Amino acid sequence: MSNDPIRVGLIGHGLAGGIIHAPLIEAAGDFRITAVATSRDISARRDRPRRGDPADVVQADDVDLVVVASPNETHVPLATAALQAGKHVVLDKPFALSVADADALIALAAENRRVLTIFHNRREDGDFRAVREKIASGALGEVGLFEARWDRFRPEAAPAWRNSTQPGSGMLWDLGPHLIDQVLQLFGSPDWMRADRATQRDGAVADDYFELTFAYGRMRAIVSSCSVVAAPRPRFSAHGTKASLLTHGIDPIEALLRQGGHPADADFRERLPAIPATLATPNGQELLDIAAGDWVDFYRKTAAAVRGEGPPPVEASEAREVIAMIEQAFAQVRG
Repeated sequence: MSNDPIRVGLIGHGLAGGIIHAPLIEAAGDFRITAVATSRDISARRDRPRRGDPADVVQADDVDLVVVASPNETHVPLATAALQAGKHVVLDKPFALSVADADALIALAAENRRVLTIFHNRREDGDFRAVREKIASGALGEVGLFEARWDRFRPEAAPAWRNSTQPGSGMLWDLGPHLIDQVLQLFGSPDWMRADRATQRDGAVADDYFELTFAYGRMRAIVSSCSVVAAPRPRFSAHGTKASLLTHGIDPIEALLRQGGHPADADFRERLPAIPATLATPNGQELLDIAAGDWVDFYRKTAAAVRGEGPPPVEASEAREVIAMIEQAFAQVRG
């Protein structure tokens, strides 16, 4: 492939597409957005040409890479069409809504020799990177308990496609892929997994609570999310025979993007607050400030993969295992 910018067709221009993906693509420096499929009026963004129909973007001659940032149930049909049209594909999470669909996409990408990668951007969060480094270095000793919690205080369920009966709705499909992927990155495939999920709020029609427990020999890893927690629990906590590490709050990248910050801005990094953490040992506690992560790195690695210069940032086979865990959770606890 030439060194010309990789031409991107972006499907979806809401929170995921317009506020998260598009700025990251632009900041990576190796891409040019040539088409955006959205029902929204984005006429003010002349650097993001609107095509309207996803089919037009998928088939466009001036698109090399299709980024799918639309509702969950559209991921597989849009990715299928894009791969069949000879495009590389980035899929927002979740990869698919079944292992069978994930396998079909993996096979189609291999058949067409195209890159297929999934936006598990939370691998690049600063707090997760710090937790991974502490565990890998042995600073915590042998880990006996790991917890990843993503709590919110939204006691009233708002009408939205994520709070509906359509496929791919609910908290487990929304935040579950991030949390499960992080556990799998740290510890690999579990010996077994036990699931609990519920719909707790008045007006909610999809699950808004889940907790999954993963077994690794005598070690346990727990991931969970709840929508009625006014005092959030630690985002990450890792407890070992030498020390415990606790982090608080969510990596601030998304919040700054929502406020209109752009990763290409000279002061973007300076505007990201540190993530507070505590390292506890038998000798006392040390307060830490963890630097925010770098989501642009996902698209730097994607560009290298499209040009044949490196692996994709997230292997589709890894994202497939996440879907297998979610399928198993739904099989254990049917709503």
